Amino acid sequence: MIGRLFTGLISLALLCSGCASIDKGDNSRLDLIKKRGQLHCGVSGKIPGFSFLSGDGGYEGLDIDICRAMAAAFVGDASKVQYRPLTAPERFTALKSGEIDLLSRNTTFNLSRDAAGGNGLTFAPVVFHDGQGLMVKRSSGIKNLQDLKAANICVGSGTTTEQNLNDAFQERKLSYTPIKYQDLNQVIAGYLQGRCAAMTSDRSQLAAARSSFPDPDQHIILDVVLSKEPLAPASVGGDQRLGDAMRWVVFALIAAEEFDITQENIDSKLQQAKANPQLSSLRRFLGVDAGLGQKLGLADDFVVKVIRATGNYGEIYNRHLGPNSSVTIPRGLNSSYRKGGLLISPPFN
Repeated sequence: MIGRLFTGLISLALLCSGCASIDKGDNSRLDLIKKRGQLHCGVSGKIPGFSFLSGDGGYEGLDIDICRAMAAAFVGDASKVQYRPLTAPERFTALKSGEIDLLSRNTTFNLSRDAAGGNGLTFAPVVFHDGQGLMVKRSSGIKNLQDLKAANICVGSGTTTEQNLNDAFQERKLSYTPIKYQDLNQVIAGYLQGRCAAMTSDRSQLAAARSSFPDPDQHIILDVVLSKEPLAPASVGGDQRLGDAMRWVVFALIAAEEFDITQENIDSKLQQAKANPQLSSLRRFLGVDAGLGQKLGLADDFVVKVIRATGNYGEIYNRHLGPNSSVTIPRGLNSSYRKGGLLISPPFN
């Protein structure tokens, strides 16, 4: 009995050794991240274009660059990130247990996850406006939801996707059978093995999945949108300093595109701001005039560090989802407000 208890305590200690905890002297997890010198970021690791293990063994994608931007701002080095691949059911437990500092994993921002009476998370601004869709084999002849009556549909368990699918079929009084899997790769495998007539996920994930199929042209994404899916990074609720820092890093990526500041011209823009006292908004944004970074618990030049590391939001998007990427998704709603999109940053003042 004592031996089993001792073994259990050792196992618990090993499990928690990677889980950071906030000391009594720390006011925020942001302090702990800076003290550690590394950001622990929860990702999927299985979604091309968003977070995917590349051929050289490193992670890449839009969600990965969001993690890198946060690390550049928080600890001054975009490479200081430890990525934790997580399934959808694992992600919130990992966040609340302290295994990760923040989540950058195709997570929908909604009331139940945001509210104190729900998951109690703090969300950063939306980094990808998406919607849930359905993919079927072209040869199936399926064109709409009605054609899927009584069909098997592959879906990830413990996700808003599962709930949205159920709502859509209930509202139309259509029967169906959900075939549930723990992660997207299992959903894809079930679909390709013929266990279901359709698979459902965010339309961006469907496009990413299809790009890796041996015969992508033989699969179509139906012209049906079951929901709106605003995807955003998240941290544990109640920590305003970390939430503020996370929020304004995302706004910095968006605002840099508005300022036409890029990874290539950031240093020349910085010199321009230093040389001209009349460029007050640019000077504040780049930290030449001190104060804004300090209010967030960051260096005043945190924006410069972020843009040097990742470029602006548009550059991140084009790198992973643009026309020359392996997963091409038109920007649409994810464009700057100046081009008819939904992305806009509050002023940096």
